[in-house]
Amino acid sequence: MFKRILIANRGEIALRIIRCCEEMGIETVIVYSTEDKNSLPVILATKSVCIGPADSKDSYLNQVIILEAAKLTKCDAIHPGYGFLSENADFAKKCEQSGIKFIGPSSKIISQMGDKQHARELMIKNGVNVVPGSKGIVKNYKDALSVAEIIGYPVLIKASAGGGGKGMRKAFSANEMKDAFNCAQKETINAFGNGDMYVEKLIINPKHIEFQILADNYGNIICLGERNCSIQRNNQKLLEETPSWQLPEELRKKMGEQAIIAAKACGYTNAGTVEFIVDKNNNFYFIEMNTRIQVEHPVTEMITGIDIIREQIRVAANLKLSVSNDDIKIQGHAIECRINAKTPGKVSFLHFPAGQDIRIESYLYNGCVISPIYDSMIAKIIVKGKTRLEAVRKMRRALKELVIEGIKTNTEYMFFLTYNRDFVNGNYDTSFYEKNNAEIMGLIKE
Repeated sequence: MFKRILIANRGEIALRIIRCCEEMGIETVIVYSTEDKNSLPVILATKSVCIGPADSKDSYLNQVIILEAAKLTKCDAIHPGYGFLSENADFAKKCEQSGIKFIGPSSKIISQMGDKQHARELMIKNGVNVVPGSKGIVKNYKDALSVAEIIGYPVLIKASAGGGGKGMRKAFSANEMKDAFNCAQKETINAFGNGDMYVEKLIINPKHIEFQILADNYGNIICLGERNCSIQRNNQKLLEETPSWQLPEELRKKMGEQAIIAAKACGYTNAGTVEFIVDKNNNFYFIEMNTRIQVEHPVTEMITGIDIIREQIRVAANLKLSVSNDDIKIQGHAIECRINAKTPGKVSFLHFPAGQDIRIESYLYNGCVISPIYDSMIAKIIVKGKTRLEAVRKMRRALKELVIEGIKTNTEYMFFLTYNRDFVNGNYDTSFYEKNNAEIMGLIKE
């Protein structure tokens, strides 16, 4: 087992990894920017190393200085968390060449699955359902136009490299193709330095369902069930739950089987997520594989009792998974709400909810300062109930108890969301925000 792990991240995911390492008897080194010098991860890690100024490109994305910090502090491995360098094949390769274990899949797998067009072709070859679309990269809008004429409108223009909703545009007719393609390509070049695009059929208002995979170096692959991540704003998730309500058991089984096939197809190891969309007729299609831990992994941990970060570290240390598919027992229902800061500033008072089966993931403390520089998510509230209704009621109670003063947050919005009729009935898809935002906002008293 590793003696010391460097955590190349910040915020709540850095804390999550620190806590897991401490329970496993592993020392931690946290790297941080000058903006985060007073952060909770810096306070709680075994050691801390300042790696640069606030701008991420000079600190959390600075591969050279992070690797130097790992060498100087004699770390055996690096955990990238999510975001930043977590799906950067070049960084993973540099770790491999330096003899420092990257806690995640190999650089080769990250590269394969990070190239969405390559991943798509691999899935087709292995019999996994994919959305109809281009057979390869489309170089310009004229090529995209030709593809759209074959598969029919509407279409979705997507970046081959990237994620987080960047480099994506919809086109409902030929007249919209030029602007949509050029805008999407420009955005993806700016975000990822790669202008490769592809085109696929736009599935109108699908459900976004993802399956959690764990795989070790000995050919063992397990599926920890699915998560419904359909409530999104600008392709950014707001709420996740598991199991996915109203997903037929036969369909769940088929999707889980295809998720494992997808993992086997690329020789996957460590934790990963196979993402599908499901249309109104329950046809499902592979869209991508996330080669990292997900923000929403706690809901899966709540209903399975399996520590996914711990399994990540074990697999990276060349140990077998501590569980098999026969050990997986889904118990109850779990929901996660993401709490986002709407304004930066100092947290003048903080109170987190508590009680049975309520979990808080956050880097906040009384007096901490929320920076405008980084991601706006400041906390996650995760609850578990014996039934979905019990979980919904528990989430309402938790959100009602949450107090964060000094800054504005989306807490009230999430509270009223849990009373929305479509949400309560579990009858929602990716159009939820568009359909219900005005109603929810109308309940908030500014």
